[in-house]
Amino acid sequence: MPAGLTGAGDKGCSVQSVALFGPAPNPAPSHLTSAPGLRLLAPSLPVPHSSLQLLNMALSGTAGGLGLGCFLLLWGATGGVSKVEVSMPEIVEVEYGQTARITCNFSIPGEGNYSYINWFYINKRSRTKIYYVASGQVFPEDTEYKGRAAIDDNFTLTINRVTLADARTFVCQVGAGSSGVDEKRTKLHVYKAPEPPEIQVNDAGIPVTSKEIPEIAVCISKNGFPAPNITWYKNGSPLWQDDNHVSILSTLTKESSGLYTVTSTLFARVSREDRQALFHCMVSYHLLGAERTAESEKVNITVFYSTEKLNLVIHSPQPQVREGDEVTLHCMGDGNPPPEYSLWKVQEGTPLEKQELNTNNGVLTLKKVRKEDSGRYRCQSIDLDSMAMLEKEVELSVNYLEGLKITPEAPIQLQQGASLDLNCDARGSQSLEFQWRKEKKGKVLGHEKQLQLSNVTIESSGNYSCEVSAAGVPGLFRSKQVYVAVHAKPQLSLKDSPVSGQQNVVNLTCKAAALPEPTITWSVNGTVQNHRDHHRVTSNLIVEVTPELLVSGVTCNATNKLGTSSHHIKLHMRITTPSPTVSNATERRTQESKGVIIVVVIVCILLIAVLGAVLYFLHKKGKIPCGRTGKQDITRPDARKDEIVVEVKSDKLPEEAGLLQGANGEKRSAGDQAEKYIDLRN
Repeated sequence: MPAGLTGAGDKGCSVQSVALFGPAPNPAPSHLTSAPGLRLLAPSLPVPHSSLQLLNMALSGTAGGLGLGCFLLLWGATGGVSKVEVSMPEIVEVEYGQTARITCNFSIPGEGNYSYINWFYINKRSRTKIYYVASGQVFPEDTEYKGRAAIDDNFTLTINRVTLADARTFVCQVGAGSSGVDEKRTKLHVYKAPEPPEIQVNDAGIPVTSKEIPEIAVCISKNGFPAPNITWYKNGSPLWQDDNHVSILSTLTKESSGLYTVTSTLFARVSREDRQALFHCMVSYHLLGAERTAESEKVNITVFYSTEKLNLVIHSPQPQVREGDEVTLHCMGDGNPPPEYSLWKVQEGTPLEKQELNTNNGVLTLKKVRKEDSGRYRCQSIDLDSMAMLEKEVELSVNYLEGLKITPEAPIQLQQGASLDLNCDARGSQSLEFQWRKEKKGKVLGHEKQLQLSNVTIESSGNYSCEVSAAGVPGLFRSKQVYVAVHAKPQLSLKDSPVSGQQNVVNLTCKAAALPEPTITWSVNGTVQNHRDHHRVTSNLIVEVTPELLVSGVTCNATNKLGTSSHHIKLHMRITTPSPTVSNATERRTQESKGVIIVVVIVCILLIAVLGAVLYFLHKKGKIPCGRTGKQDITRPDARKDEIVVEVKSDKLPEEAGLLQGANGEKRSAGDQAEKYIDLRN
């Protein structure tokens, strides 16, 4: 631009010298005023500071119009429009209490650099400078942002601990000398998520007959910004304003902190079906560019309605009520609150006068029900709204089983060989089933009322049990038993008890069964031990074996008032001499396999045949004399089945054992020569 412009004539523009100054630290005013009626607006077209000075000089001339024309001519000569360009986001959103970051980006043509940067905030219509940046230095202003705001290396304005008052417009202005001045604005939006909504239900109860639309619940959402919205729901479906059925009243309160609290009250008509309805509210709010929601808990209201149906129910452990069960009669109406109930038992054939039973809210409990409790029960209720009388009846049937008896009654005493008929009888509400057993856990003897016993023996004695059950009623049964005693003289049974070890004693056992209970005696003295079990007696005799005892034997006698039974026991002594060599050989031979025994037998037969041939040959030659000396007639008496054999250990010499062998006249094999028998009966 030339240093000065000259012109001739009073119509020209004469300026002896024009000085262009650098950018000023303060921004240009939003408007300039000269002579009356002349206003130059420049908020949207930034003007360089040097041009503004030139404009002031022009406007201060004697001719305002001529001065303005000279200014426009000079401004056009300098290039006119600013070339620096500033860009900022139109809106920045930040959550309450967090940090806001507002960026300021600019571009300068060529290699130009900024001269200054100013940050402002607009409060109503006035600007307040926050920061001034020049020559790489930041100069903060004494404003409300002092200590909370800062500028980083990229000229971004950061504001800490954002409050609701920070929701305003911020301006970034950049001056670049000859490239001009430019500025842009950003609106800072501050949001605060409200607290979760709280719901307060009307717990006083709501009658369906209410003439006014009753209050259902109140929903409160606290400390939100901007003010949130509340929507009501019933069973998941939204409720809207309806003057006849639904009314919603909302109030907005601004707290001292600047946050908002919204209170919404729901009014709605209710019906019987709403006793199970669930109500809740949902608050919706804007946060960081998105719509968000939060729901309250779901609540149920108390609805009052009249009783339309009445029911009387029997509760018992089993479908079939049994004597002794605990039974409950429950009278129930479908009204709310429940009405008052009257419960009584209908007496057939009596006047209509009733005797009310003591109940607990319509519940009658019979701890141990009896058959006398059977009958019809009636429940009655009066609806106070309609004054209608409601009644309901139910029949209670108590199954019973009684009068169980067995004939003939105890004590029953029979003689052996007699017969007996046992009869079982009972009464019950259902058909009865019978079972006879001997003893409670014995096998089933019959399924009829009568049990026949014929030709009874002592074994027929015992307890006979009759079990009676009611058909179709599980768990209802009774039982009774009777003892039958069969009288007979004693019956004996014996048990052998061989001697053990080196003791020369014998243990004899005698058993007797009889009724009356028998007494057992022994013919010899010894140690006797008796054990009694009802009509059975067991006696054990321990006695020393003597030659006299072997000759006389032992007799067991069992006696009762019906007779005596005896049994004579004969004893046999078996003497065993030690022959360890032969015994060991015998043991070894018994352990050999059958195949080896067969081979040995065949070899022995061959040897005997050869030996016989040799002896016969020598006899013919007269080498061996033949006589009958030494021949013995060996006989052995047959053993009797009822004789007790006593085994006795003997220490006699082998020679004496050989004499015993000759006396018995019995030839023994090599393995059996250790055992000798002597018959001492004669």
